Amino acid sequence: MVNGSDPVRASSEVAASNDSSVANRAARYRHILLPFDASAVSRRAFDEALRLARERGARLELFNVFDPATHVSGFEPARQLVDELLPRARTRALADLEAAAQSARAAGVECDVCLVDGDVAELPDAIVHRASQMGADLVVMGTHGRTGVDRFMLGSIAEQLLRRASVPVLLVRTAGDEA
Repeated sequence: MVNGSDPVRASSEVAASNDSSVANRAARYRHILLPFDASAVSRRAFDEALRLARERGARLELFNVFDPATHVSGFEPARQLVDELLPRARTRALADLEAAAQSARAAGVECDVCLVDGDVAELPDAIVHRASQMGADLVVMGTHGRTGVDRFMLGSIAEQLLRRASVPVLLVRTAGDEA
């Protein structure tokens, strides 16, 4: 015992105050930003973001950075790329966002979509910028949870986002990555 206090009781009080602090912070989540590309990772994050939005009465925004460079193989004629392939890929990306937004709306969650042109290499900055623009209280993002050499070689968008974001970030791992 320190200063005549019960250490078990004191640690319980600290835990309770920490729990209420987390609960108070979670109750403030009114605008949730979800980077979404229709991958399995982002779909799992969508499920979690949707659950949180429903519980909190929050608005959800699905965000995608459309990078034309990711749709180029180098073998297609330039005219076909410009006239057909990129417009089709952009339309598909928007359709994926809208389909997920419809699911959210059907579940009773207000949901917006935002598709911007950009460079996937700058995705963490784009997410931080969008979160600031929309007044997000929370960013929910899927992650592969790579470690070691894979993380070193491939980088970690999630880690970069954690370092740059001014709001809380909830990372959701894919089913196969859970420890």
